[in-house]
Amino acid sequence: MSKTRFLTDDARWAAVQQRDHGADGQFYYSVRTTGVYCRPSCGARPALRGNVAFHASTEDAEAAGFRACKRCKPDQPPLAERHAAMVAEMCRLIDAAEEEPDLGALAEASGMSRFHFHRIFKSVTGITPKAYAVAQRKARMQQGLAKEATVTDAIYAAGFNSSGRFYAASPQALGMTPSAYRSGGTGSVIRFAIAECSLGPILVASTEVGICAILMGDDPEVLARDLQDRFPKAELIGADPGFDKVVAKVIGLVEAPEIGLDLPLDVRGTAFQQRVWQALREIPAGRTVSYAELAEMIGAPKGARAVAGACAANAIAVAIPCHRVVRNDGSISGYRWGVDRKAALLEREGSK
Repeated sequence: MSKTRFLTDDARWAAVQQRDHGADGQFYYSVRTTGVYCRPSCGARPALRGNVAFHASTEDAEAAGFRACKRCKPDQPPLAERHAAMVAEMCRLIDAAEEEPDLGALAEASGMSRFHFHRIFKSVTGITPKAYAVAQRKARMQQGLAKEATVTDAIYAAGFNSSGRFYAASPQALGMTPSAYRSGGTGSVIRFAIAECSLGPILVASTEVGICAILMGDDPEVLARDLQDRFPKAELIGADPGFDKVVAKVIGLVEAPEIGLDLPLDVRGTAFQQRVWQALREIPAGRTVSYAELAEMIGAPKGARAVAGACAANAIAVAIPCHRVVRNDGSISGYRWGVDRKAALLEREGSK
């Protein structure tokens, strides 16, 4: 924000009256009757104009004999930065914990009430503390199963202090047993079907947890190989009559996105990817956002490139609508299943 907006006292006073967050850091104001100085956005009771003076910095205000307001804390980093730092510290605490910390313990460590901590954590990360903890535990499980010599070693590498808890958590986190995940899906059952929709061949696959893939392309065989590459040792069951209804619902979503999809998803990814994918699911049909706007939505304003990477990693087309993300100028950029399909989806949604 340019300081040229606040060159005059009249402009500064207008910002104070409006509690303009955009003016924070550009100047400070002091109140003669209370002896304190504040940020322009301070929520304290409005002062009379005759009692207010303006200062270029906190040092200037303190040199003039004023003390920092205890409400807006102008001598500390901006509230958004303090919240971000607190949440980052709580994420590190969750990452390092052997047991998943409960909300009360995290709130106490943050110095906030349970409600306030939960609200701030979600506003910064885009997901709840519980969802973050589950995603991190899931990532550790996957990494451990990929790297450790045995499942037992993976149990302790993931931070579980008993095998019982590990096996109880693994179906939800992995979509299958640990040994099956470790061996590329051995022993797990994935039902799938390939059908035709208005955009060409479409593959729908589901574990016991929910839909794990919606793939689109030009060649059905390529789609089938893609699924096999994901789960090379899983039992893939095609042409299951009971699966037709699932496929029909997915095709219905492709043809009329506004109807939504009332089927569970088996979403697998890092905590960051899941934040992005959850935010995507909250974008209604008919609306588009830029990668930068999506980054803002998840509380990572400088993460546009990482957001684009998460969109590219999405394997559940349309149900996780990464096609609703466009360039800053509104033009259509890359899409895992083809730019033409992205354009067609946006056109039928009447996106703006």
